[in-house]
Amino acid sequence: MKGADLLERPRLRLGVAAARDESDPHAILLYDELRITRSVVRITPREFTWLQWFDGTHSLSEIHRAVPAAEQTDARSALRGLADRLNEALFLDSPRFRDILFGPVREPSCIGCYPAAPAAIRIQLLDYLGMARGLKAPRPRRRNSKRLRALLAPHIDYARGNVAYGCAYRDLPALTDAALFVIVGTSHYSAERFTLTRQDFRTPLGIAPVDQPFIDRIVEHYGDGLFDDPLAHIPEHSIELEVLWLQFLLENQRPFRIVPMVVGSFHDCIEMGQDPSAMPDLTRMVEALRRAEAAAGEPVCYIISGDLAHIGPKFGDPDPVGESVLTRSRECDQAILNHLERADHGEYFRFVAGEQDARRICGLPPTWTVLQAVRPSGGQCLHYGQYVHPRGHESVSFASMAFFA
Repeated sequence: MKGADLLERPRLRLGVAAARDESDPHAILLYDELRITRSVVRITPREFTWLQWFDGTHSLSEIHRAVPAAEQTDARSALRGLADRLNEALFLDSPRFRDILFGPVREPSCIGCYPAAPAAIRIQLLDYLGMARGLKAPRPRRRNSKRLRALLAPHIDYARGNVAYGCAYRDLPALTDAALFVIVGTSHYSAERFTLTRQDFRTPLGIAPVDQPFIDRIVEHYGDGLFDDPLAHIPEHSIELEVLWLQFLLENQRPFRIVPMVVGSFHDCIEMGQDPSAMPDLTRMVEALRRAEAAAGEPVCYIISGDLAHIGPKFGDPDPVGESVLTRSRECDQAILNHLERADHGEYFRFVAGEQDARRICGLPPTWTVLQAVRPSGGQCLHYGQYVHPRGHESVSFASMAFFA
């Protein structure tokens, strides 16, 4: 369908939601649940009834004819105005929106978690590095000639993860001379197991280019299905928050490329009691990553973007998070970290499966995938943190770890 037709037959896109305007009982607010845009469009109840026809099959003229005769006088121009406002806000499946989905560059979606101004970003991240130094957190132990193979970093928002990010990244430039970083993060917005993107990542610090040949090799060895959900990466924060750190740390040292991949849930493995290493798609991806790296002809460093437990009413638990629950969760997290320090991805999965993932360990899929692919000799925990809401509404835990060859 041509661009003009897409606007003449408007289609409301996936993720647009409605809520009452608390300040005006006669207005309805449209917003984006997927956070692809932060636009909010205020519409009238009459306009809200028209949205039922914004399905891509009805032209504006057909919608106008369906409007009650008593309202048709001004409905034609109002319908066009509504379509234009929704298109401007990126709420329609239109050429503007498709440019975002399929254009060469992914625009930032996390400004607000970090400042928009480059100078302010550098100050913020420097503060986190300073916090890590002030904490006197352990430094990675690089034994003999062993090189950094992978880094586990949080993807919780910067304000809550602050020092954990500083501990994760403060020594990265000294621990690896890699200019190619495979960033494997938790997928929060897609039901697909694995999703790649060929879009370069833009942040206020510049553009991080994607290594297209590496992606080509993954696709060659894995097969189809890695680009089935173009929405998976647009609102996703687990890649962008790591890209910004790489830009900040390496901007005056060396150019680098990235391979961005998000990994979906392992709930099927947990429910079936099936070890992930027996799942064909997972073993195929592990092998594809190994082969893609073997053919790279240069050092490759992996960044795992994942957190630990998510507990409390915000995540569906019945009771506020109290000290006894937090203590038990810390003990379970420590058991997980012990497995990770031995780089034992099998025991890591079995521990989470033994809990039936009751604490929602979102970092399981990317961490398991990377550890299985790179087979490090061991890991070192650099920081552990546990955010707790003041009224116990939620708690999220996270860790920073370095894995060596």
